[in-house]
Order: sequence, then C-alpha cells, then structure tokens
Amino acid sequence: MAGHLSPYRHRQLDFFVADILDAAPKDDMASMEHPLFALRAGDMRVRVYERNGASVKVMPGTYGCATIHDKDVWIYCISQLVEAINRGREDVGRVVRFTAYDFLVTTNRDTSGRAYERMGEALGRLSGTRIETNIETDGRRERAGFGLVDSWRVIERDHDDRMVAVEVTLPDWLWRSVKAKHVLTLSRDYFRLRKPLDRRIYELARKHCGAQPKWRVSLKVLREKSGSASPLRNFREDIRHLAESGELPDYRVAFDAEGDAVTFYARAPKGAKAQITDLLGGLNKRKRT
Repeated sequence: MAGHLSPYRHRQLDFFVADILDAAPKDDMASMEHPLFALRAGDMRVRVYERNGASVKVMPGTYGCATIHDKDVWIYCISQLVEAINRGREDVGRVVRFTAYDFLVTTNRDTSGRAYERMGEALGRLSGTRIETNIETDGRRERAGFGLVDSWRVIERDHDDRMVAVEVTLPDWLWRSVKAKHVLTLSRDYFRLRKPLDRRIYELARKHCGAQPKWRVSLKVLREKSGSASPLRNFREDIRHLAESGELPDYRVAFDAEGDAVTFYARAPKGAKAQITDLLGGLNKRKRT
C-alpha cells in the first residue's frame, strides 16, 4: 500500500553551487572598513588594529597571512551568494562549490597551470589565517575567532591533477553579513588593479564615499585604515602616484600636499560638481590671502 507522503523528488543539497556567470562583484562592508587582509605576501606579523571601538587581531598561518589578492575568493563567493539570494534561490548557504576556471576568469586571472596552483595556495592562506574581532555583523557583536575560510576541499581534479572544482565553507561571521546584505557592489575593474595598496584604497573609497559625491581623509588616517606598514613618507608617495595615474576605478583622487590629505571624488556628475566647487573655493581662498 502506498504511503500518505510522496517521496522526495529533489534532494536538498547542503551546499550552494556557484554558477551565475553575470554576478556583479560584491564585497562585505565590515572587511572593507577594517584591514583583515595583508598587503604583502609572506607577511608573518601578528597585526592588531583598533578604531572606534572595533578591534581586529590577525594571526598568520604556516604560509603567512592571507593577502588582499587572496580576498578574491571571498568576493567571488559573496557575489554569487548575493545574486542567488536576489534571484530567489533556496539552496544558498555558507558552503559554496565552484569551478576553478570560472573563478580565475571572473577575477581576471590567467588560466595556466600555475594559476591553479596559486589558487590552492590562496585557499591555504585563507584557512590558515586566524581572526579575532568584535566587529558587528547583522546586528550581532561578539568577541569571536575564526579562519577567513572555515575549510576547503578539492571536489574534482583533471588529468593533470589540477583542481577543477572546489568547495569552500565561509565563516559564519561572513555568512551573517551576506544574509543581511551588508555588501557593496565593486567595479569589475577592481580585479585589474595590480598593486595590493591600490585595491585596499579602492575598498576604503567605495566604503566611505558610498552615495556621497566625495570623501576627504588625512594621509595619517588613510594609512592606518589601509593596514599599510610603510613609513608615512613612502605611503604619501604611493598615494600621490595613484592620484597622478587617474586609474582608480570609480573615483578621481585629489592629493593635497599642503593639507597632507586626499579627497576621493565619485566619477559621476555629483562628484565632478563637488570637485569643481572645491577647486573654486581653493582659488578664492588663495586670492583673499
């Protein structure tokens, strides 16, 4: 005799398959604000950052701290998850499966055999790096420690033993942020930025400028927020060169040598208007003096 219930026709998977090719790059706001990722490879320092009641302690693993280029794994997973949530997918969770090739293409990396090896190294640094923080996500503030990824494993390899598909378990701290959509869209040109510092500066400009036409900050504070270990004079030169290049996505960068500050103007009419207003204000000030 048949039972009262029909059999399950579709098994609920305990992982999310990242397969949305047109997902816009997304980054979580908490890690954009605070320097969780190192700006140089092989960084073995224990880094401590405190600002406005938030504290972060970053401890390296065997192969050093995860770098801001390693963060591309986070950005790729966040982008896929947010897009899936927006499309009403029900299989979304903090365990994400994706193909290595899609990740490499999306993040503007080459697809050579060495690129697959570098991806494995990045996953190792992400899982090895430990974070202790009280940063709030989704309305929850707690003192917690976690890896930048809880775990990862290779699901499939090709005939050359290169990873074809991988599975990454994101930390609950990040998953809460994704579910609450505490994320911002990044320019696709973010992945074209070569220098780690330029990527970090873009993150900060995107986070603090937001919907505003501009964001002005002192070089001292910008250096602190970036997590840079360079002396202030070297950091100042790096920012000056970035401003002169005009290549930061989404923003025009104005370096103020006299005030030892920098202003980021949105590459939009409101940003251009704010920059013109500031330029005219500066000219009037000089005339009066």
